[in-house]
Formats: sequence, C-alpha cells, structure tokens
Amino acid sequence: MTLFEDLKWRGLIKDVAGEESDLQKILDGKPISFYWGTDPTADSLHLGHYSSLCMAKRLANAGHQPILLCGGATGRIGDPRPTAEREIISEETIVHNIEKIHNQIDRLIDGKAELVDNYEWLKGYTFLDFLRDVGKYINVNYMLDKDIIRRRLETGITFAEFSYMLLQGYDFLHLFETKNCIMQVAGSDQWGNITTGVDLIRKILDKTAYAFTMPLILDSTGKKFGKSEGNALWLDKEKTSPYQIYQHLINSDDSKVLEYLKVFTFLSKDEIDDVMAKQNAAPETRIAQKTLAFEVVKDIHGEDEAKNAVHVSEKLFDGDFSGLSVSDIRTGMKSVPSFSLASSLSLIDVLVENKIASSKREAREFLKANAISINGKIETDENFTIGKEIALGGELVIIRRGKKKYFVVNV
Repeated sequence: MTLFEDLKWRGLIKDVAGEESDLQKILDGKPISFYWGTDPTADSLHLGHYSSLCMAKRLANAGHQPILLCGGATGRIGDPRPTAEREIISEETIVHNIEKIHNQIDRLIDGKAELVDNYEWLKGYTFLDFLRDVGKYINVNYMLDKDIIRRRLETGITFAEFSYMLLQGYDFLHLFETKNCIMQVAGSDQWGNITTGVDLIRKILDKTAYAFTMPLILDSTGKKFGKSEGNALWLDKEKTSPYQIYQHLINSDDSKVLEYLKVFTFLSKDEIDDVMAKQNAAPETRIAQKTLAFEVVKDIHGEDEAKNAVHVSEKLFDGDFSGLSVSDIRTGMKSVPSFSLASSLSLIDVLVENKIASSKREAREFLKANAISINGKIETDENFTIGKEIALGGELVIIRRGKKKYFVVNV
C-alpha cells in the first residue's frame, strides 16, 4: 500500500488544494518538504494536536522532510476562534511555551523535524511593506468568504484577528521560497488559512504549492477529541499522566475505536483488521480500546510508561493496591468521591457519616454481606478502625462498596 493509499484508508485526507491525483503523485513521489504549524497558546500540546503530529510522523517515515512551525508571531495575534477573540499572551509566556513545545515535538517526531518560529521572519517586517508585498494580492471579499470569518462577523472580529490568515499565508510563501517547502498539512479548521498561502504562492511566484487537511477528530458526543470535561489532555506528563491518557482512550466508545486506531496508531491495516476481528468476536474484552490506549501512550511517553499504565489500570480494576504508589492511586481515583478524616473512627461511623451507607442498619447489612472492602480486603467488623495506621503510604484509605463503588479517605 502506498503512502497515499494508506492515508486514504485511514480517512486522513479531507480537503485538497488542486487535484487529488496531483497530491497522490507528490506523496508517493520523491521526498519533499512540508510543514505543519501551531501557535504557542500553552506550554504543551494536547491530545487534540496528536493526529497532526501522527500525520507529520507518517510523512517523515515515508521519507518526506517535516518542518514544524511554532508561531511566535501568529501567537501574538491569535487565530480567530468561532466564538470569541483569544486573549493576548505575554512575550515571556510565548518564549517559554515555544521552548517547551519545541522539545515536545522534537521527541515525538524522533528528531526528524526542522523546528522553526515565524517570529524570526516577521519581527522585522514593517506594516507598510507587508501591505505592499502581501495585502495587495488578497481581496477582502475573498477573506470574508472564509468560514471562520463569516461566523465571527455577527459578533464582531478585530482587524488583528481578521489579518491572521494573511500572516499564515505569508508563512507558507516564506517557507516555499527559503526552504523549498511545497506542501502544507493541517486540520480542516485551517482550510481558509492554508488556501490563502497556496494563492499567494501562485499570484506572487507563479508557482504551484500543495496542501491538504485532515478531518477534525470528534468523540461520540461530537466534541473535539482530546477534551475531558472541558480540560485538555496534555502531552506533558507533568500536566496529564500517561495513566490518565490511557484511561481516557480505554474508555473510547465502540463506535469510534476503529477510527481512532487508524488515526492515532502506526499499526498496519492487517494489524488493525486483526484487532477489530477479535473485538467483534468478544466485545467485552475491549481489546481494541486496550490496543489503542497502549499504542498511543507508548508513542507519546515510551513503552515503559505504557506498560506501567496497563499495570496500574489492571491493579485498580481488581481493587489490588499492592505495589502502587500514592501518586498512582490518587491519579487512578481522581474521579472517585473523597473525603478527609481528621482522627481515627470506627468503620461503621465512617460509612454512615460519609453517606456510604444511609444508616447503621444498612451499614451492618453491607458488612454482613461481605460488600465492604478496605484497601482491597473484605472487612466485616463494624468496629474496625479507619485511621493513619492502615493508610496506604500513610495518606489514603480506599473503601469499596460492592463491586464498583469506590471512596477515597484522606487521613
């Protein structure tokens, strides 16, 4: 299977500038330089960026040269959002974010990418020169016709954000001229910005540039992939642990897991077909979700971290806390109800006072039925003492009621 055929099978080609047959010749031909860009709005990329990074890695593995741009200049303006203008980021924050993101990208793309910052070529460009050299080639009606601009016209858009597509279009022109970068790749929400660059290259240089977008990846509810309760799942493990990413992916909906395997893993078609055959034969095993979660964590954080995420996940699922650190347990139990205990109490009082049982009578029924576990062991004695002396790591006591109800006691 050629690179183009593989990308088509994975559903990774949405919009194409020009003819698809020309794009196929470029992708399956001799090595070329291409670029993907992001703005340094945070000090880490998140799981929503990961499909683009996977795409860059796929093209690099096929022999093409990636140029990954972190926009120190465009980040100072802000890409128009569908609803409201972005907040201006301080100069110091932008510099810090770029350094962190560059390190992240370099590791994820195995050092194969050239890392650039558009502030280097835009910082000395005067406003008048930019208007003469770039602005006169792009019609305002052309800009107003772009989807992201149209959506903002009713609520209002500043001139700074309105000009963003000219800056990104110029980035493509600059890289085309200085680095022979003939193709841009991005998510489909960047289509208007991408085509502006293609048009500038055609109008100013009378040459052909290539571009295509990937579809935006959504979860089963239609939200952007990589968002969890409104919070991004960061690729920096100090912000989001490998275990949290693993858990997010292992809970992927059955209706989306095949798409995710194609987009976010480097498994071959035969390997993915084999996983899905096993999944369809025994859906309860969730082999597809487990494979997806392991492969993604392995690529982002390494095989050791992926194996540890599996280990922690299996331990917590079985209610076995032996060998787990307090940090692992806290991360794994992050969404579990928790409460604090100032001094030691009997088990029955802890159950009732924290509404694990509605009354002492119900608490005794739970205990008699072997339905209460403390740190993974069944406990039937209502006078059993809950306190620091039994706490895991001297900090936590885990109470389980029945098979699935967990509670964390901070002592």
